[in-house]
Amino acid sequence: MLSWQFGSGVNYFHCPVWGTEGTDAAAAMTLRRVNVVILVLLAVAFLIIVQRNLLNLRDFLHKEHPGAEMILPFESELSPDLRLESVRKGEEIPVLITAAEERLGAVVAAMNSVYQNSKANVVFTIVTLNDTVDHLKVWLSKTNLKNIKYKLVIFKPEILNGKISKDPQTLEAAKPLSFARFYLPAFIPEAEKAIYLDDDIIVQGDIQELYETNLKPGHAAAFSDDCDSASAKGIVRGAGNQKNYIGFLDFKKEAIKKQGMRANTCSFNPGVIIVNLTEWRNQNITRQLEHWMELNTREDLYSKTLAESITAPPLLIVFYKRHSTIDPMWHVRHLGTTGAGNRYSPQFVKAAKLLHWNGHYKPWGRTSSFSDVWDKWFIPDPTGKFHPVRRHTGDN
Repeated sequence: MLSWQFGSGVNYFHCPVWGTEGTDAAAAMTLRRVNVVILVLLAVAFLIIVQRNLLNLRDFLHKEHPGAEMILPFESELSPDLRLESVRKGEEIPVLITAAEERLGAVVAAMNSVYQNSKANVVFTIVTLNDTVDHLKVWLSKTNLKNIKYKLVIFKPEILNGKISKDPQTLEAAKPLSFARFYLPAFIPEAEKAIYLDDDIIVQGDIQELYETNLKPGHAAAFSDDCDSASAKGIVRGAGNQKNYIGFLDFKKEAIKKQGMRANTCSFNPGVIIVNLTEWRNQNITRQLEHWMELNTREDLYSKTLAESITAPPLLIVFYKRHSTIDPMWHVRHLGTTGAGNRYSPQFVKAAKLLHWNGHYKPWGRTSSFSDVWDKWFIPDPTGKFHPVRRHTGDN
């Protein structure tokens, strides 16, 4: 009878003595051959398992971040404070903002307002295009923004191939950087929570408070509802423009009907977003948004009177009744629309914690309400390329 015994990491082979040394030698040789074969088989099996796990990991990453091979941004440069020990301590607060060449003054003013009004350990992720990097780096390094913590990353527009309609009426609004917010986990892979800000904002409160906005369990994002004209809490009558889903989506289309959304549901504004990045990844929000973008190119799902934002429709669908809300004072909107100066009193604007000039009239343009508030945070371009239009032309 032959038997195996395992112990102390050694295999022992027991057999009865059959009387000759030759027989023992042959048995020992056979045992060694068997052990070699077993080890080879185990090694092959191990390699197969490793290969399969690597393939599964690659597939998972592809599903979690579809097109990631195309859009994984490279860091063109880290700010000095990211390489050295920072003066500001505590939990890092990731803030993502986009930087288009023609709007760099807006980005600088927004970042300056965030940085100067908080002692929090803010780290900016600035998403831009290749042709803007050098200009932005000079602006940041030659002004009092040289002390901020930031990383520059490049958005690759080819990720949007097949996802943006060629309709000339919406093409102008479909700037590549407008869609960077859809890919937040790819740009900030190490964080669990982050803030997205449009560039036409000024922050007057401590960004730490906005970051601590409570998101309900299972919610991947928080937005400001467009029906919160009570955002003014009765201080200003009719603050903000009331909007609903029918202003963004064509409810005659079958794909929209199937979602069971109510056309009069209050829409939300995606210019300020608090994001639970863990939930965003787990729910594969990026892929859901891309699905609706692709479907729109084939079935024309957006409203013909599309209200303001080309990025809003897919967000409205994906987050229908599945988002948390932001304190209205942390997103006072419509300062870039006609009559904003009449809707909001100077006292209310001063009390607001975040101001948003969404609309056609930007504070660096020819005419805008409360442009003096924006001016306080604007830092002149050391290269001389960017000028607020009203200053450059001598307009008031």
